[in-house]
Amino acid sequence: MPLIPIASLDDPRLDPYRQLKHASDGASGFQPLVAEGEKLVRRLLESPCPIHSLVVTPVVWERLAPDVPQHLPVYQLETPGVSQLVGFPFHRGALAHADPPPEPSLSDLLQQIPEASGGLVVWCPELRDPTNLGTIIRTAASLEVDFLVAGRQGVWPFSRRVLRTSMGSVLKIPVVQTDDVDHTASQFRAAGFELVATVLDEQAEDLAELVPHPRRVLLLGNEDAGLAADCVSRCDRRVTIPMSHGVDSLNVAVAAGIFLYHCHRTRTDRQRSSP
Repeated sequence: MPLIPIASLDDPRLDPYRQLKHASDGASGFQPLVAEGEKLVRRLLESPCPIHSLVVTPVVWERLAPDVPQHLPVYQLETPGVSQLVGFPFHRGALAHADPPPEPSLSDLLQQIPEASGGLVVWCPELRDPTNLGTIIRTAASLEVDFLVAGRQGVWPFSRRVLRTSMGSVLKIPVVQTDDVDHTASQFRAAGFELVATVLDEQAEDLAELVPHPRRVLLLGNEDAGLAADCVSRCDRRVTIPMSHGVDSLNVAVAAGIFLYHCHRTRTDRQRSSP
């Protein structure tokens, strides 16, 4: 399909992109997503997500055109028009409107993890900040986490800010949403996973002393209250990062990076030492 010039910002075909600054980041079930910027649009084009349309500036279109399917509607706007449409200064030159990828089932994902490779999973029951969730997803993808579990009461994993902060990693790593803590914990345990609660507690295990385990789930608490008691009670271990110099806690995304690097390193060491 050829590039479609847009004569008026009132054109209803632009409705999915309107006033993105005020779009909800909440978890409200299935909803379309909007990717911002050339890099994210390219990653969306490479993903299994059904794409409905693009909005591009002429300069970016020259680079994107060879990779865009012919059937996809592509609307042309100049940069000032795009900024007015989305509700904030926008200079990244491309937007895409799409459906999120099909959500896999937890049981299917557990079956897909090879026995020999072990397993590493992140579980975020109730993260509220999309920037934190996006950063955790990006970190998880870079450290070979198999998949991520997110609570439905937290931020939607495919909101525009999670998508942007994760740099599209949320399109690459499988994400399951559930609020059924008891059943989810039981499924992990039945599959041989150890559940590890990350907590702020001097009585918990020091992360540096956490022994390797072939299959591990790392539970991360929310920004204000940490992990709920019902989550902690279902875990096999409670692990902490010791603080010093009067610092009482770390940002959850920063803490996640430290925990995940340790788990990834011990997992890699185990694989190298296996015959």
